[in-house]
Amino acid sequence: QVQLVESGGGLVQPGGSLRLSCAVSPSIFNFRAVGWYRQAPGKERELVALIPISGSTTYSDSVKGRFRISGDNAKNTVFLQMDNLKPDDTAVYYCNTKGLYGDSWGRGTQVTVSS
Repeated sequence: QVQLVESGGGLVQPGGSLRLSCAVSPSIFNFRAVGWYRQAPGKERELVALIPISGSTTYSDSVKGRFRISGDNAKNTVFLQMDNLKPDDTAVYYCNTKGLYGDSWGRGTQVTVSS
């Protein structure tokens, strides 16, 4: 059974930084891709960043140059480093894996960017 546990969300001022973590169980190597999505109030869930097993990392245009996704395979953890945060980045951020039987999701972690 897939388990994804996010952490690292919180309240930050515009221009600040946060790093989100996602503990993945079982091993990251069980999945075709791992990544992060977000959902703001009244909006649909959208892709933020995705790392495939093979191929290039994908970022949404709105976060390119500000966010960076990375993984620690030994610890089965995926990170999302978020810099120069903007109020429009306010959302619940969800960890996601894409496997043989479809997508799995964490419960999400709230990120609020406000002065």
